[in-house]
Amino acid sequence: MPTTEAATATTNDSPEGLLPPRLRKIIHVDMDAFYASVEQRDNPDLRGKPVAVGGSEARGVVAAASYEARAFGVRSALPSVTAKRRCSELIFVKPRFDVYRAVSAQIREIFAEYTDLIEPLSLDEAYLDVTDNKQGIAIATEIATRIRARIKEVTDLNASAGISYCKFLAKMASDLNKPNGQAVITPKNGPRFVASLPVKKFHGVGPATAAKMERLGIVTGADLRAKPMEFLAANFGKSGTWYYRISRGIDERPVQPDRPRKSIGAEDTFRVDLFDFAAAKAELAPLTEKVWRHCEAKRMGGRTVTLKVKFADFQQITRSRSFPIPVASQDELLASAAGLLQDVFPVAKAIRLLGVTLSSLESERAASADGQLALF
Repeated sequence: MPTTEAATATTNDSPEGLLPPRLRKIIHVDMDAFYASVEQRDNPDLRGKPVAVGGSEARGVVAAASYEARAFGVRSALPSVTAKRRCSELIFVKPRFDVYRAVSAQIREIFAEYTDLIEPLSLDEAYLDVTDNKQGIAIATEIATRIRARIKEVTDLNASAGISYCKFLAKMASDLNKPNGQAVITPKNGPRFVASLPVKKFHGVGPATAAKMERLGIVTGADLRAKPMEFLAANFGKSGTWYYRISRGIDERPVQPDRPRKSIGAEDTFRVDLFDFAAAKAELAPLTEKVWRHCEAKRMGGRTVTLKVKFADFQQITRSRSFPIPVASQDELLASAAGLLQDVFPVAKAIRLLGVTLSSLESERAASADGQLALF
């Protein structure tokens, strides 16, 4: 299992002296091509072959791709027709989320052998704070090595890991030796690593933000660090403070085991593009039913309804509406989404996908305590 070790850590080597007083030991574990690897594990005929998890039909989208498929440029979120053009031998497999969830639960149990401070990001990745771990192991890289070995033993799947003193750098480190590897970024090397990194590779910096930064002369972490706080705040609002700090290798966010869910959503890509409002509105009913079912299961409600529309040329827009109290029923959710859809029509181009999301979430107990109507 390859491990990249960096220079010995120091307590405070930041040029700004901004590191928190007590350094934490954070591990970011990321399963390698998780969905596709599960399918290859369970079906030996798929091993060593380019595999895409997702729909193979004309309107399908790749949910995950094996490393053999990635060699041809097949990536998640790629339209299936494009994926087939890039790799004529690509094998499509329908997703089995019940299996992925079961495997994810096995992995979570392994994490719990070392720490209770586990922050899942998805079924296949999580942050772990192992500063004070259950095994009393002083070196975080050793913990990461043991966790990856246990995952392989229990699930027969490979995981990669990143180790650092903060979440941002642990996340970046987990990509350095993929697949089936790990890397560490120490406090001494953190600011230097960030300085050399293109901002488009920063976790949390999307294509639009990266393009804006480039227009402002910001291409690398060093360029970002050279900009004063006032400049970043003026151009990026509240995110400016975040960019100022991570450009110096500073991220004081704790690992949050009970991180509150921010939204509940559902979306669907249609077999045939939609031009007609009535046809598009009809597609909202199953989406809002799915969202509301999740809300009831979690006993959560939300005050902000967001409609996502993706057109045939893949242009995407969102429309939102917020209310003073949580949405009270599925019918109300559907009516709100339909109202947002009505504002989009008439459309100049066909609609490929619709999505409905409920956010500004709160529990039924919290809503009742605030003197609002019970959600359910």
